[in-house]
Amino acid sequence: MKHLEEKIENTVSFLKSGFDVIPETCIMLGTGLGGVATAMDVLWEAPYGDIPDFPVSTAPDHEGKLLVGKIGGQVAALFQGRFHYYEGYSTRQLAFPVQVMASLGVKRLVGCNAAGGLNLSFKSGDIMLITDHLNFIPENPLRGPNIDSLGERFPDMSRAWSRGLIAVMKKVAMENGINIKEGVFVAVPGPSLETPAETRFLRMAGADAVAMSLVPEAIAAVHAGMELMGISIIANVNDPDNFRPILIEDVIEQAGKAERRLEKLLVAFLNELGS
Repeated sequence: MKHLEEKIENTVSFLKSGFDVIPETCIMLGTGLGGVATAMDVLWEAPYGDIPDFPVSTAPDHEGKLLVGKIGGQVAALFQGRFHYYEGYSTRQLAFPVQVMASLGVKRLVGCNAAGGLNLSFKSGDIMLITDHLNFIPENPLRGPNIDSLGERFPDMSRAWSRGLIAVMKKVAMENGINIKEGVFVAVPGPSLETPAETRFLRMAGADAVAMSLVPEAIAAVHAGMELMGISIIANVNDPDNFRPILIEDVIEQAGKAERRLEKLLVAFLNELGS
């Protein structure tokens, strides 16, 4: 695992040469949510392709930039777009940016994505706080030799999603008049979208929302000792008994409609943490 550790060290050195203030929080944005970056006073930015050993995002509506700047009274790192298993990357590669952030000294990860609703009480545009997850991506980012400098071999996942951060997010949502849901998120490999039978299965398994992202990064964050918070924007609701075609263009459109509320929520959240 020496080779991977050297890659992490190399990337950390590159980032430190670009900015001298270590972000406290890393925010990872997904499909249709890149516009949240407008809330940031950018101090430094780079396309993923310019950062040593970073994957490059090929997903629709993923800008593919890392920004560092002030947002909500804090210095934060903002991933404007992410990487996915369906793009051909291993989950080790998906975890790499999070491991770099942890090695840099970033304390927490806030992962955001656009997801399909499985809970029939949800509607398009709802904001769901992730309270737990199911990993149906057939690979774990910690598979292989352990990086002892990051964390222990068998990380405890019983409280992966920070109860403290969830409480802060619920508080600022109520203060800002933003209605939020809570639920279990399931990650699937993609890129094909769910069949009605798969939707029934995922609902039976206990999931409230589904997408093709976030869980590998979440596992890496917990392994590295970062606090973890997750937000899914419900782009559509999958009713297996009244199924309608799911188009990626519609997912992007619905996620975009929730951007302003997400931006307001994240700014208030970071302000609250800063205070």
